[in-house]
Amino acid sequence: MTERDGRLLERRRLLGLLGTGAVAGIAGCSGDDESDDTGDENGDDERTFEPNMEHPGDDPVDFTGDQDCPVCGMPPTNYSRWNAQLAHEDGTGAIFDTTGCLFAYVAATASDSPIENAWTMDYETRDLVDATEAYYVLITDEDAVDDPMTINPRAFGDEADALEFVEEWDAEELTEDDVIGLEDVDRDVAMIYRASRL
Repeated sequence: MTERDGRLLERRRLLGLLGTGAVAGIAGCSGDDESDDTGDENGDDERTFEPNMEHPGDDPVDFTGDQDCPVCGMPPTNYSRWNAQLAHEDGTGAIFDTTGCLFAYVAATASDSPIENAWTMDYETRDLVDATEAYYVLITDEDAVDDPMTINPRAFGDEADALEFVEEWDAEELTEDDVIGLEDVDRDVAMIYRASRL
C-alpha cells in the first residue's frame, strides 16, 4: 500500500465516523422513544405526556440544563430561541425545548388538570410571551427551515407580527387561516410537528 492509499483509507474512516455520528444525532431528534407512554389499557397506541415538574403557575420559571422536555427528552437550554412552558392548576407543569413539543403536549397531555398559564418564546422578539394569548403560524415546509426537531410553529405575541410573517413567508402559500391560538391545537395540528412522538 502506498502512502497515498493510506491517506485515502484514513480519510474514508474519518468520513464514515462523521456520518455515523450525524445519523445518530438526527435519530435522537426524530425517532421514536420507547420510554414514552405508548398506549393505555384499551389498547390505543396513541402516546400521552405527563407533567414533569412542580410549577408555581403565576409566573414562568427559569429554563435550566437539568430540565427535560416531556415530549422529546431534550433540555430546553439547547434551543433557547424556541422554549415554552406551562403550568397546570394542580401545581404541576412542563418545560419544552420547542413550540412543536408544546403543541404535542397540549394535544396529548395525560394530566386531567386544566392549564393555568403558559409561556412561549416570541419568534421575532425572542421574549417570553403568554402562550395562551399568542398567535401561532402553522408552517409546514420542512425543506425551508433549519429548526430543531425538524419543524416548529412560529409563535408571536402580537397578531400583526404573525400576519406579517405569513405575508412575507415565501416557502409555501400561507393565509390568515394558518394563524391559530393555543386553544386551537389538537392532535391533527400537533401531528404536523411531532408525528413520530404522538
